[in-house]
Amino acid sequence: MITGSIVALATPMTDSGNVDWSALEKLVEMHIEKGTSSIVAMGTSGESATLNDDEHLKVIEEVVKQVNGRIPVIAGTGANSTAEAIHLTKEAQRLGADAVLLVTPYYNKPTQEGLYLHHKAIAEAASIDQILYNVPGRTACDMLPETVERLADFDNIVAIKEATGDIDRAKDVIARVGDRMAVYSGDDETAYQLILAGGKGNISVTANIAPAEMSELCALALDGKAAEAEALNTKLMVLHNAMFVESNPIPVKWALYEMNLCGPGIRLPLTPLSEEFREPLRSALRQWNLIK
Repeated sequence: MITGSIVALATPMTDSGNVDWSALEKLVEMHIEKGTSSIVAMGTSGESATLNDDEHLKVIEEVVKQVNGRIPVIAGTGANSTAEAIHLTKEAQRLGADAVLLVTPYYNKPTQEGLYLHHKAIAEAASIDQILYNVPGRTACDMLPETVERLADFDNIVAIKEATGDIDRAKDVIARVGDRMAVYSGDDETAYQLILAGGKGNISVTANIAPAEMSELCALALDGKAAEAEALNTKLMVLHNAMFVESNPIPVKWALYEMNLCGPGIRLPLTPLSEEFREPLRSALRQWNLIK
């Protein structure tokens, strides 16, 4: 079971919007050095929606090669077409990913039965470990705890990223499936609370810029050190908030640019961080000595 701080890795790009493979290699090495437990390649933060299939799979392939078995690699392979999700999941398995992250089908607004059958089909088509990903604020599709419980019957559906930020909801999921599936937070602000409630880790945006600190936060919560975890999270709130002043991954990519870890490249319809948010973001980074 993967536990701890799992980074939802941003995909670095050049000024022209091409994937910056050299910067990607450096980001991977930074995360391994700073104690990140696992890397998600091609999740929301990785701009999966703006890369074509060849690029998508190439990023997964390069991350797997660079990691070289040192920590687990989770590949984002969700889609709003079941056939496409199966294709990407099979390819990620072929490329050597340790698990896949499957966002609920967005825009289609399937029923709960549709969600169940979608994930059932993927689980039966590919043996790789699969992590459900529920983020209704982005997908307009909410996988209910009852549906998660049904899907826990599949041996290769091993976890869920619960990104509602609702701790009571997360506790319900943990009570239903916690003995069969790992439950991860997908909300940095409340991640330590979910872990203290029985969650196994956090799939994090903030970890892109503060990997050591997010690793420490998760470790404290996993050890049941509630007061220490809360104190650290209170300090980290300035970074958590800064990462969502505009839609993810706009702020985190700009923060990585300010930290000289990649260029400012981002693809339409996403745009570089608006001018009005740049100085507040720099101020947050300075508070943590991430820039001068």
